[in-house]
Amino acid sequence: MAPDPNSASGSGTKDEASVKVPAKDPKKKDDKKDEDLSEEDLALKQQLELYVERVQDPDPGLQKVALESMRTEIRTSTSSMTSVPKPLKFLRPHYGTLKAYYETMLDSDLKKYMADILSVLALTMSAEGERESLKYRLLGSEGDIGSWGHEYVRNLAGEIAQEYAKRQTDEASIDDLMELVQEIVAFHMKHNAEPEAVDLLMEVEDLDLLVEHVDATNFKRTCLYLTSAAKYLPGPDDMLVLDIAYMIYLKFEEFPNALQIALFLDNMQYVKQIFTSCDDLLRKKQFCYILARHGITLELDDDMVPDDDDRYALQDIVNNVKLSEGYLTLARDIEVMEPKSPEDIYKAHLLDGRASAGASVDSARQNLAATFVNAFVNAGFGQDKLMTVPSDASSGGSSGNWLFKNKEHGKMSAAASLGMILLWDVDSGLAQIDKYFHSTDNHVIAGALLGVGIVNCGIRNDCDPALALLSEYVGREDACIRIGAIMGLGISYAGTQNDQIRHKLSTILNDAKSPLDVIAFSAISLGLIYVGSCNEEVAQAIIFALMDRSESELGEPLTRLIPLGLGLLYLGKQESVEATAEVSKTFNEKIRKYCDMTLLSCAYAGTGNVLKVQNLLGHCAQHHEKGEAYQGPAVLGIAMVAMAEELGLEMAIRSLEHLLQYGEQNIRRAVPLALGLLCISNPKVNVMDTLSRLSHDTDSEVAMAAVISLGLIGSGTNNARIAGMLRNLSSYYYKDANLLFCVRIAQGLVHMGKGLLTLNPYHSDRFLLSPTALAGIVTTLFACLDMKAVIVGKYHYVLYFLVLAMQPRMLLTVDENLKPLSVPVRVGQAVDVVGQAGRPKTITGFQTHSTPVLLAAGDRAELATEKYIPLSPILEGFVILKENPDYREDH
Repeated sequence: MAPDPNSASGSGTKDEASVKVPAKDPKKKDDKKDEDLSEEDLALKQQLELYVERVQDPDPGLQKVALESMRTEIRTSTSSMTSVPKPLKFLRPHYGTLKAYYETMLDSDLKKYMADILSVLALTMSAEGERESLKYRLLGSEGDIGSWGHEYVRNLAGEIAQEYAKRQTDEASIDDLMELVQEIVAFHMKHNAEPEAVDLLMEVEDLDLLVEHVDATNFKRTCLYLTSAAKYLPGPDDMLVLDIAYMIYLKFEEFPNALQIALFLDNMQYVKQIFTSCDDLLRKKQFCYILARHGITLELDDDMVPDDDDRYALQDIVNNVKLSEGYLTLARDIEVMEPKSPEDIYKAHLLDGRASAGASVDSARQNLAATFVNAFVNAGFGQDKLMTVPSDASSGGSSGNWLFKNKEHGKMSAAASLGMILLWDVDSGLAQIDKYFHSTDNHVIAGALLGVGIVNCGIRNDCDPALALLSEYVGREDACIRIGAIMGLGISYAGTQNDQIRHKLSTILNDAKSPLDVIAFSAISLGLIYVGSCNEEVAQAIIFALMDRSESELGEPLTRLIPLGLGLLYLGKQESVEATAEVSKTFNEKIRKYCDMTLLSCAYAGTGNVLKVQNLLGHCAQHHEKGEAYQGPAVLGIAMVAMAEELGLEMAIRSLEHLLQYGEQNIRRAVPLALGLLCISNPKVNVMDTLSRLSHDTDSEVAMAAVISLGLIGSGTNNARIAGMLRNLSSYYYKDANLLFCVRIAQGLVHMGKGLLTLNPYHSDRFLLSPTALAGIVTTLFACLDMKAVIVGKYHYVLYFLVLAMQPRMLLTVDENLKPLSVPVRVGQAVDVVGQAGRPKTITGFQTHSTPVLLAAGDRAELATEKYIPLSPILEGFVILKENPDYREDH
C-alpha cells in the first residue's frame, strides 16, 4: 500500500526538529510522530526500535541476528533521491544510544558489524567536521563499501580528504587511509564516476594509483578530465596530472593524444618515446602532421623510424613541405584561386561620394597600404594582380612598376610582399624573388631578403636555402639590407635553435658600431629562433646589448624590442625566467620596469596563471605623472597570460574594460591590442563593439591600435560586420593619412588568404599553443605599442612577423598515400563534454560538408561516415584516413 502523500512531507518537517532536540524523552515525541506515519512506516519503525533493543541484549546470538536484520533493512531501502532513506531516518534518534553502547562492547566480529552500521548512520547524523563515518569505517569490518550505496562512498571520500590533510600536518601514518582509498577508487572507476576518483586521488596526492585502475572502457573519459582539470591546477600539480594522462594514453596505445600531451609539456623525450613505441608507419605519418602543425623542429633518427626511405618521407611531413600543396587543394575546392586586387577588398563603390573622390590621388602611403593588403589577401596563392603579373612587352614589366610606385622604405615592404604571395612554396618563391637581388636599390634588395625569409616561414629544408642566401648579407654596410636579412633569418628559422645563426647575430648584438635598429631586430630574431628555449648564451648576448645602450638610445621606441627578444627566450617557461629577471633589475632605471614586465608577460604567456594576472593588473592600476612606458607590456601581458582558457579570457576582457575607464593614456593605447590578442581570428561581438567605439577615439594612437585590432580579431574570417565597420572608417578618416593606412591594413587582415587562413596560435581543439605563432603575434603587438614611430613610421615591415602565425584553418583528409580524399564530415560548435555520463554529442548545430572544409574559431569536425577511421582524434589540418575493415555497404 502506498504511504499517504501527506505523511512524507509531514514527517519530514517534524524530523528536522527531532534532530535538534536531544533524545532524552523519546516517549512524548513518538506519540506525536506516530499519528502521521502510514501503517507500513509505523511497522518499520517499531521493527527497527526492536532491533536497537535487541542489539543491546547480552546474548551474542540475538545481537547478531538484530545487526544482520538492521543491515539488510538499511541496504535494501530504496528511496527517492531527495529524501533520507526511511531506516536511517527512524534510526536517527537512537544514534547516540548505539554509539554509547558500542563503546562498552568487547572486541569481536559483532563490534565490527556494529561499527559498519554506525558508519552508515553517521552519514546523516554526525556533526560537521567530526568525520565519524570515516572513524567507524576504519574500525569496522573489511566489507565491500559499495553495497552501502554511492552517497555513502561519496561522503567517505570527502572525509578522507579532510583526514588526510590533518594527518599530513601531524605527520601521522596514512596506510589505513590508503587502503580505503584503493577500494573507493576501484568502486568509482567501476561505476563511471571517473572525475570523483581523480579528485580523491588528487586530494591524497597519489595519482599514480589511477594508472592501475583505468581500463579500456573509461580511460578516455578519465584522461579528458585530467587534461581539462590541468588548466585550473596550480603548478607543479598541473604537470603531474598531465604526466599521468600521458602514461594512461601510452598504456592504451592512444598515441596521437599522448603526443599532444607531450607537446603541451614541451617534452621531446616523450615525443621520441611515442615514435619508438608505435610501429605503424601510417600512424607515424599522422604524428608528423601534428608536429608540423605545432611548428616544431624534430630530426627523426634511426630509433624513431628504422627504414631510410620512410624516414625521408616522414621528415618531409615534419618539415611542412606539403603545406603549400594542401592549402592550394583547399583553395581550388572552395574556388577562390582568382587573385584579388586591393580595390576588390576596399569596395569603395559601396560608400557615398566624398571618400572615394579624395582617394584617387596616387600617394606613396596609399600604395604602401595596397601592397600590404595585396600581400595578406593573396597570401600563399602564388598569384596576384600587382606583383606576379607576367611582364609582357606592352606593359613593360608591370611587377617592376608596382614596386616603384612605392617610396624608399616602402619598396622594402613591396619586394617582401612577393614572398608573402608565394608563401610556403619555396622553389617557385626563390626563383621569382631572385630578380630583385640584381637591383641597384638597397631597399629592394632588403625587401627581397625579407621575402626569402617569409617564403621559408615554417618550412624546413635540408639544404637550408634561406641561410645560404641571407647569411652573406647580414654583415653588409647598409642598415636596411642588414635588417632585411636578419628579419628574414628570424622568420624562416623561428623555433629551430640554429647555432650558426646564433653566432652571426650575437656578434652584431655586441658590436658597438651596429646601429640601434639593426641591434633591435637582431635581438627579436634571436628571440624567435630560440623561442622558449631558455638558452643562456643568447640571453647573455641580449642582456649585454641592453646594458651597452646609452641614455639617449634607451628612450628610442625600437630599443623596447630588445627586452622582448629576451622575453621570447622564456615564452611560456614560467619559473625559468627568474634568474634573468633578477639581472634585469640592474638595468638603467629607464628600461628596468619595462624589461621586468616584458619578461613576466612572456614567461607566463599561455599559462592562465591567475596570480600573475593580478600582479600585472596591479602594475596597470598605478597612476604616474607622465605615462610610464612599462604599463604597455603589462596590459598586453594580461592578455598573453589569460588567453589560455575560456573563463580567464572572459574575465580578462572585463578587466580590460575597467582599465579603459580608469587607466592613463598609455594604458588605453595598449588595451585595444590586448583585446585583439585575446580574440585573435575569433570576432566576439562584445569585443568588436568595444574596438569599434575606440576606433573613433580622440587620441589617434588609441584609434590606430583599435583599428589594427579590429583587423586582428577578424583576421582570415571575412567577417562581414567588421568589413563594413572598416569601410565606414575608411570614409571617416579619408583625410588622416596615418589612420587610413591602419584601416587599409586591417581590411587586408580581415580578408587574409581570402578567408582561408587564421592567426590563432591555439590549435588541436584549443589545447596546444604554437610558440612560434604566439611569438610572431606578440612581436607585432609590441611594435604596435608605439604606432607612430614603428608601424606608421618606416618600420612598417614589422607587420610581416604575423606570417609566423598564419595557418590554413582547414581540415584536409588524405588517404594512405597522402593524396586528398573527399569524405563527408559534420562541422559544428564544439561542446565541452568533460565529466558527462554516457556518450554525449561533442558538437552542436552542425552542417555536413565534404572535405576539405574550413573550421572557424570554436568549431569541431567529426566524420559523417563509418567507411574510414581517422588516425587523429582531433580533426584539424591534415588527417590521414584508413579504410574501416568492418565497414559493410548497405544495399
